[in-house]
Amino acid sequence: MREFARGVGLLARGFGYWRQRPGVMALGMLPAAIVAALLLSGLIALGIFLPGITEAATPFADSWPGLWATVIRIAVGTALFGSALVLVAISFTALTLLIGEPFYERIWKAVEADLGGADLDADYGFWRSVGDTISLIGRGVAVALLAALLGLIPVVGGVLGAVCGVLFTGWLIADELTARALTARGMTRATRRALMRRHRGRMLGFGVATQLCFLVPLGAVVTMPAAVAGATLLSRSALEPSPPIE
Repeated sequence: MREFARGVGLLARGFGYWRQRPGVMALGMLPAAIVAALLLSGLIALGIFLPGITEAATPFADSWPGLWATVIRIAVGTALFGSALVLVAISFTALTLLIGEPFYERIWKAVEADLGGADLDADYGFWRSVGDTISLIGRGVAVALLAALLGLIPVVGGVLGAVCGVLFTGWLIADELTARALTARGMTRATRRALMRRHRGRMLGFGVATQLCFLVPLGAVVTMPAAVAGATLLSRSALEPSPPIE
């Protein structure tokens, strides 16, 4: 739990860059606002049509007693909307980073410069960004399907699906946000993943806190620049030598 809390604290330090670098951070709000508006429109549309979708997905319940038909349709609707939230969180991160790559590059380079890493080779590349975006969305779809299936479990499904969705999504978000700073140090994707596994609690703390901030109204727009700054701090902290065990 100490490592989890440390990850949360790194996101809080990322928010501190709103005070230290307000101009650079404000630039990061533009792509976040555009993507957030598009995805929010999709969620609103899903919410409007959700009753019809759940009825179409459960024709077998038409002949059931009214109470049980309502229960199964509420469970299916909750699972569908919960999986949509998971997919939106992943898609928001991936699409915002892709669209706003020049803005977010300035943010993480500013953090590196403040901490003494201004000479890093930061050639992340457009096509690498596109590939990572596709990979992240693909993994997000898998997590959303898993959350939807867990949500169908009677009684505990809603809670279990939500918890697993938040944990898995947080891990994916931390993976994507730390990619720039770690790639600039010459690390391959496999090496990055191995580093993340060694600091699993810290990565989860950062990713879960970031995702929960995304769920606050307008939180995603303000959080995204802070998350990029915090992810740079997270990357540097993961590369620090571990203290000796006494």
